[in-house]
Amino acid sequence: MLKLERFSENDFDNLISWISSKEELIQFAGPIFEFPLSRKQLQVYNSDPNVIAYKVIYANDHIGHAEINLTEHSLPKLCRILIGDKNYRGKGLGLQLVEILLQVCKEELNANLVELNVYDWNEKAIKCYESAGFQFNRVKQREISVNGKKWISLNMIKRI
Repeated sequence: MLKLERFSENDFDNLISWISSKEELIQFAGPIFEFPLSRKQLQVYNSDPNVIAYKVIYANDHIGHAEINLTEHSLPKLCRILIGDKNYRGKGLGLQLVEILLQVCKEELNANLVELNVYDWNEKAIKCYESAGFQFNRVKQREISVNGKKWISLNMIKRI
């Protein structure tokens, strides 16, 4: 069973070890960090009052990371979702993680709508989010350039 615990400085090294390239960092976090990810960047990130960051625990192992970001419109946004330990990928844990985050948004934040962003080429993540009931919000879309390639960030929403 997956569970969430608050992300702390003790967890920084695990997260840093899971990100081995600029592309992986942008896929995971968008353009908010510089590669290589550092403890200093994570200290600033973890001190943001709008960020509720979690480490993901499975069978007493720290296997991933997830965040609920409280946007300026009080709309919770699921962000920086990662099953970092590659031994646990492809086992359906991403969907379980999203469902737990949605439960937190509903029960602890009293939200009735949640959003997230995903790059258009990340088909596995898109399928996961669709399985959790997210739908595309075509109104919000962003484009960035990563090593000369165009990455399109799509917005998805779900009523809870």
